[in-house]
This record gives sequence, structure tokens and C-alpha cells, in this order.
Amino acid sequence: MEKKSLVTPARAGGIIGNHGEKAGKRLRYPLTEMNAESPEGLRARLASHRGRYGIDGGWGSVRGLLLPAGAGILLLGLSLLPGVAKPLFQRLLELVGGAALLQMPLSFFYSTMRGKFFVWAELLSALPLRGNERALEMGCGRGAVLAMLGKRLPEGRAVGIDLWRTEDQSGNSLESARANLVAEGVADRCELHTGDIRALPFPDASFDLVVSNLAIHNIPDWDGRKQAIGEAVRVLKPGGRLLIADIHRTEEYVQCLEEAGMLHVRLRPLGWRFAYGFLGVTPRLVAAEKPAEGEPPSESGPAGLG
Repeated sequence: MEKKSLVTPARAGGIIGNHGEKAGKRLRYPLTEMNAESPEGLRARLASHRGRYGIDGGWGSVRGLLLPAGAGILLLGLSLLPGVAKPLFQRLLELVGGAALLQMPLSFFYSTMRGKFFVWAELLSALPLRGNERALEMGCGRGAVLAMLGKRLPEGRAVGIDLWRTEDQSGNSLESARANLVAEGVADRCELHTGDIRALPFPDASFDLVVSNLAIHNIPDWDGRKQAIGEAVRVLKPGGRLLIADIHRTEEYVQCLEEAGMLHVRLRPLGWRFAYGFLGVTPRLVAAEKPAEGEPPSESGPAGLG
């Protein structure tokens, strides 16, 4: 796969990839205000958004939901059809089956349009950040989580990297991500790179925080996914944190991180607001920390962020 890495500047409403002249004016939320902000206020500020972030999984995911949506509507219609004699049990079965099938597209659209913002706002607001760290999002897409990182780091740097594939997210492009960062007012503290997360174009130990949202599972082979996890560990600073939310293969990530000696490796579900299908089948969070300098690596993952 051909890869390239670049930093792309934008002049509308700030600068992406370059501190420039506006660096001294970019502190929209000073550290003193951040420290005084209530947890509820911080979560609300992170979850609010002005950008346009498309559909996770692209329009192919939407087409895959047409069949259960149609079947659900049909079953609900049959269960409520007047003038047709049928046993009560059959009506209830049609009603429950129709509601279950309709829940799939409804939960998908809620999660991709609303729920993921609340979930990531909670995750990022819970981190003990000073506001001047460097953070990386692997597979940033149109920038929903990256923009939250920018809000969380008024004196730091939020970096996103992606291959901009529309099959991963509808309308996914460098230009759409850039426009969203400008719309959210964080363009001056963010960078966008084009590149493959299996070979990150960054030095070792260059980020305090690395996150990824529904991206690594798109790599089709285990070796490639293992490379991406290894790259996340490589670019983390000692003592840095890693957060991966994904819908498949999260047990693989845990195994890989434990083999890499990461500390506090933990796996947990992310709840109904992040349900891209049936309730109870949700993306899960993998959280881990890189050993600090002088701290021995762990052979297994004790409890961590969860």
C-alpha cells in the first residue's frame, strides 16, 4: 500500500499543522479556566459539535441495514394489522421481532450521529491532562474525536492521521477533516497527516496520549493489526496512555499490548450509546499505559482505566 505523510496547512479560522502567527492568541480555554471547569461542563463542551462527521462505516453500512429495517417495519405492520384473526402469542412475537429488527438501524444511526460524541467526551474528560500534551488519533477520519482532543489541549497539540477512505466513513477526506477542525475552533492546535497507521511517520516516544476510534479493525490481516498496535506503543512516551475503541478483535489488542509489556491493560464495553447494532453488542474500549522510565514492564495487564 502506498503511503505518504504530510502536514497540511489551512488558513480559514486558524492554522492546521503550523503554529504560525496565531500561536500566541490560540488559548481559547486557559489552563486556569480548564482546571476550574466542572466535570459536567467539560463533558458537555467536548460532546458539543458544529462539524459534519458523516456515517461510520460508510454508505455500505447503511445499505446493510435496509433489510432488517424493512423486515422490522413489515413485522410491526403485521402485528398491528386490524381485522385479522390470529393468536395473541403470534401478535406479540411479530411485535417483539419487528421492534428488535428496527432497533438495529435506529441504534446505528444514534451511535454514529450522537452517541459516540457522549462516549468519547466521557473518556477524554476523565483523563488527568494538563492541557499542554501531545496527542495522536490513529485513523481520525473526519475528525470527531480529534476535535475533542483539540478542545482538551488548549496549549497542546492534537495530531490526526488517516488514509481518507470513504468505505470507512462517508465523505471521508482531508478537506472534510480540515473543515471540521475549523468549524470547531481548534484548527490552530491540530495537525492532519496522510499515512498508514501500520507505519506511523513520527519519532519514538513523541505523544503523551494515543487514541483510535473504530479504525484498527479495518486492517484485514492480523499481522497488519499487530503492526498498528506496535506503532501506537512505539510513539507513546513513557507513562503515556493508549485508548482504543473498536467493534471487533479487541481481545487481540489486549494480547498484543500485554506482550508489548504495557501496564494496566483493560477491556470493557462502552454501553448502549455506542451500539452499532443489537443492544449488548457494542464496541469495547481497550485502555493501557506505557511503563514510565525506570518502571518495569508488565507480563500481564492489571486493572487500569475502566
